[in-house]
Amino acid sequence: MKFKWAAMLASVCVASMAMGTAHAAFPDRPLTIIVPTAPGGGNDAMSRILAKRMGQELGQSIVVENKPGANGAIACGYVARSKPDGYTILFGYIGTHGINPAIRKVPYNPVTDFAPIGEVATSPVLLVVNDKVPVKSVTDLVAYSKKPGVHLNYASAGTGTAPQMAGELFKLSTGAKMEGVPYKGAGPAMIDTIAGTTQVMFPSMFTGAPQVRSGSVKGLAVLSDTRSPLFSQLPTLKELGIDVSVEEWYGLFAPANTPAAVVARLNKVLNDALNDPEVARQFSAQGTTASSGTPQKLEHLVKTELAKWKKVAAAAHISAD
Repeated sequence: MKFKWAAMLASVCVASMAMGTAHAAFPDRPLTIIVPTAPGGGNDAMSRILAKRMGQELGQSIVVENKPGANGAIACGYVARSKPDGYTILFGYIGTHGINPAIRKVPYNPVTDFAPIGEVATSPVLLVVNDKVPVKSVTDLVAYSKKPGVHLNYASAGTGTAPQMAGELFKLSTGAKMEGVPYKGAGPAMIDTIAGTTQVMFPSMFTGAPQVRSGSVKGLAVLSDTRSPLFSQLPTLKELGIDVSVEEWYGLFAPANTPAAVVARLNKVLNDALNDPEVARQFSAQGTTASSGTPQKLEHLVKTELAKWKKVAAAAHISAD
């Protein structure tokens, strides 16, 4: 009997040591970051910056693979179904884990199907108008939208995107009269706003900042709690008495049930990358601010954002189903 118990104890110890060794050895092969948007956008650019820096510290290459489609649902479903070993990571963002699950049925649960690794960055949404719209401020815009004979359209990157939800939240909070026009992407939406086909837009910094700098559109405000260092001259809506703040956010997620030791390793490497001054500089060039933190912080953010956008969708009668 003593021999039997000793053998069982030895086998448990060996198994525990094997698991510990497996986790300690992570990673022993290349990793993949799945990006739910097409190449060339802000998500793609940030993912490639992180892949290079994190790969250096991990001692393994990190491949960036774009899986656009279905408002990010294709990429999310793919990662949610992947082996929970830390080798397949999702570059999630406000659309995949905040807005879209609030307005449509998606083939994944943004909370239970993923193990949060850490927040990556934040970026406030801008309020811009075509340069021929006769307004100089947000107050002017709201008043102008209500004038008889005036018909304003605001462009968005599509149904369920942050620019669309920002526009609806702005309308709810100010009473401004404008109709939303969804496009297949931020690029076409901005092109038509510059041309005057649409007159207003709530773009991300990545999309809007270059156009504001060049004078192609007029910047009126930022939708954040504090002014943006990129456009310190632009007020926040809250400064103007409008309680609207829409910040795009980004984070890394592993499939649910990924070992805690692996998540902790990835979180440390991610935070080390985000605290690198060169990475921070490159992110700033994309109009974003690096934002390190714990898996718990990202989990809380997802839950908070889901609740927020469900309320906005209900109030604005927005549903993509």
